[in-house]
Amino acid sequence: MTRAPTGSEHAERFTLLRPLLFTIAYEMLGSATEADDVLQDSYLRWSAVDLSTVRDTKSYLAQLVTRQALNALRADARRREEYVGPWLPEPLLLEDQDPSADVVLAESISMAMLVLLETLSPDERAVFVLREVFGFDYGEIAQAVGKPAPTVRQVAHRAREHVRARRKRFEAADPERTAEITAQFLAAAAGGDVEALMTMLAPDATWTADSGGVVSAARRPVVGADKVARAIAGLMRRAAEMAALRVETVTCNGAPAVLLYLGDQLEGVITVEIADDKITNFYVMRNPRKLAALATARDISRG
Repeated sequence: MTRAPTGSEHAERFTLLRPLLFTIAYEMLGSATEADDVLQDSYLRWSAVDLSTVRDTKSYLAQLVTRQALNALRADARRREEYVGPWLPEPLLLEDQDPSADVVLAESISMAMLVLLETLSPDERAVFVLREVFGFDYGEIAQAVGKPAPTVRQVAHRAREHVRARRKRFEAADPERTAEITAQFLAAAAGGDVEALMTMLAPDATWTADSGGVVSAARRPVVGADKVARAIAGLMRRAAEMAALRVETVTCNGAPAVLLYLGDQLEGVITVEIADDKITNFYVMRNPRKLAALATARDISRG
């Protein structure tokens, strides 16, 4: 007699694949908080599934999570259109801090890629993530997004060309070198040395801040090494007046990041993007609701 699956078997299978499922949801939504909600909803649906009908648990759960994430992404579209100021993904603290361990995964969760994925339609984003990052076949993706496989192939081609035309060259960062550059940046910023800052920035360096209109931050990106350097120097002058300001360096989304605290309160995180030993982008998260996601380090996976 075949043993009937138990609730614990549902939990065991789901838990084993949780890093993969979280990564799919996060890359589709750009939000760890929303990804957690998607996984919770997905598990409730999964717990009611007859396991004897499931031939491939990984494929089944990936499709289930994708459908739930698509629903969330479509429902959130209007809120993102009405968002005050730039919208940035929630920064992610990772359990494994070495971005060179899996270059494809490192690029896929980088802030630059997540911002780029925002320019795709929900279906294009789902197809691109499932195919290019996780390597699911077109039949599996077709079931996940509810479209025929030939249509999915067309969507995949369109999304791939869109991303290829806009993506920057990605190299897995050398942790030691990026730590050195970040330390030099912090020293120059603390001293208000505009000239030193400019030597560290790419000519088109950009400072993008997400406050959600809740706290103070620039409502438009600041572009150009001179403007960015002067903006940083000005911010540091004001910060110096706050005796309780504390700075901590961490890794977010596989890149160096700086946590800014006033006392014990996390006020912001600056994720730094570096290419060819120059800082190209500062992604600044000030929205308190999004900062809450940094309370927990995450385990991510492609398999």
